[in-house]
Amino acid sequence: MEIERKYLVKTMPDLSRAQVKKIEQGYLCREPVVRIRKSNEDYILTYKSKAGLSQDIAIKNEEVELPLTKDAYGHLREKIDGALVEKNRYILPLSGGRKAELDVFCGRLLGLVFVEVEFKSEAEAADFVPPAWFGRDVSHNGMFTNVYLSEVESFDEWKKCFGGDFKLSW
Repeated sequence: MEIERKYLVKTMPDLSRAQVKKIEQGYLCREPVVRIRKSNEDYILTYKSKAGLSQDIAIKNEEVELPLTKDAYGHLREKIDGALVEKNRYILPLSGGRKAELDVFCGRLLGLVFVEVEFKSEAEAADFVPPAWFGRDVSHNGMFTNVYLSEVESFDEWKKCFGGDFKLSW
């Protein structure tokens, strides 16, 4: 079970000590989500479903991940719907042993940045107090799902759809 919340970013944190994953991912199916991902040199097939899960406080998904070979990933990459989503993910420690996953998008989505935190329970997600560098909670805004972003032509198009309150301060 994946339980997470997503936030805008008010100010960029210090990334000098962060673990970095260079990610590209694409979608073979949107409902339920079937995703392929290259994360550095790891290749993964993921199935995600929200079926029957409450989405009140956090985003919840049943999630299954399976390893792929590089060749299998390359074969499936040719079959994705929409475009690849490319990003650098910075893993940053938070209090309570949690980790922030700061996604800095590349390519056609250059300029988009948001942060996710995963939790062990919905109660933990509800009690979470974000650090000062986090912005507004956008967990329930579908425009921040990677599956949605795979259909967006550019960051400029995304900004027009999102509206006027997306501002970067760095």
